[in-house]
Amino acid sequence: MRRGITATALAATLALAATACGSDDEPASGGSAGGELSGTVTWWDTSTVGSEDKVFQRLAEDFEKKHPKVDVKYVNVPFGEAQNKFKNAAQSGSGAPDVIRAEVAWTPEFADLGYLAPLDGTPALKNETDFLAQAAASTEYDGKTYAVPQVIDSMGIFYNKKIFKDAGVEVPTTVAELKTVSKTVKDRTGKTGLYLRGDDAYWFLSFLYGEGGNLVDAGSRTVTVDNAAGVKAMTVVKDLVDSGAAKTDATDGWENMQSSFKDGKVAMMINGPWAVTDTYGGAEFKDKANLGIAPVPAGSVAQGSPQGGHNLAVYAGSKNLDASYAFTEYMTSAESQAKVAEELSLLPTRTSAYTMPGVADNEIVGFFKPVVDKAVERPWIPETGSLFAPLVTEYTKVLTGQTTPEKGVGATGDAYRELLKGWK
Repeated sequence: MRRGITATALAATLALAATACGSDDEPASGGSAGGELSGTVTWWDTSTVGSEDKVFQRLAEDFEKKHPKVDVKYVNVPFGEAQNKFKNAAQSGSGAPDVIRAEVAWTPEFADLGYLAPLDGTPALKNETDFLAQAAASTEYDGKTYAVPQVIDSMGIFYNKKIFKDAGVEVPTTVAELKTVSKTVKDRTGKTGLYLRGDDAYWFLSFLYGEGGNLVDAGSRTVTVDNAAGVKAMTVVKDLVDSGAAKTDATDGWENMQSSFKDGKVAMMINGPWAVTDTYGGAEFKDKANLGIAPVPAGSVAQGSPQGGHNLAVYAGSKNLDASYAFTEYMTSAESQAKVAEELSLLPTRTSAYTMPGVADNEIVGFFKPVVDKAVERPWIPETGSLFAPLVTEYTKVLTGQTTPEKGVGATGDAYRELLKGWK
């Protein structure tokens, strides 16, 4: 068998547990007998195929060079499928990976279910005081640390400088200006002002925070998505679509949004640093200087963008914990994060990485770091990752005219109270 990383493209099939087997199906092997790591580490990477995945695969290959007796089995799992696939594999005791790249909100849920290995006192948390405080917050649950922060992000508004110049408009700083600018772009160029992704509730959060709202108040165990601020936020996004300032979709939102923006059919989109590399691949941005990025326009109360990012977590049932800890440490080291930032403009979670070459002079990182510093943290409760399903259902229905803002947030609130037993 060829040395180096074993790249496996994951099909959406139940054969995953057999064909991309995790540590439960491997014979007990590896460890660090005699001080040298060995055996297999199966890693589920949820990064974007075609851009991000190549960089992370190379990093994993570099880890293998440092530890020649360790074989990293690389599996790219579609982000939208990874959360449930990991839970199903861990619950069944068959097919779970040794290490998973998890969205920040998944960590407390997986930890609460008992699927993650505590990392306190392990090599995975080397130099843990170097992590940004807001990044580290998403890795902790019930007094223990269950993941290591790999990248942190937030959102901004991406805009086409040439279209803005042709339309004679400036970058909008408020939602009201966003609507006006979009109308002017349409009148003067015939292009749509904004592509508003309608099939992912994460894109709604900036508007919710901008009106002073939130999904829940974890401190008081209160559901807040259906209060007046929630209604106002839904009304704002519906008005952007109804007025023609924005176009939206009910399916394939990412592909439709990216292609429309990259081909110059729309002047703006809301997105994060994970989209920069793909955006540069578009016809409109072969000259990278044509891409502008600014803070998401503020609502009537505040300018608020959500804190996002990804952590690396180790499966509690791994049969090769030593190598898994070492792999997690390597992939989240300052040196590895600097390589990722240089090639993908993803923001490091280690303070020391921001002074390193490829990071300190990275224009995209330089823009998003202040945004991240002010980003709104989501509640780090086990159910956080489950709050998006009912919200996206109603968000899509509101944007496509199937329900009203009041009914949309009302139905979301009802679903939350059913999920969060005992919450007000």
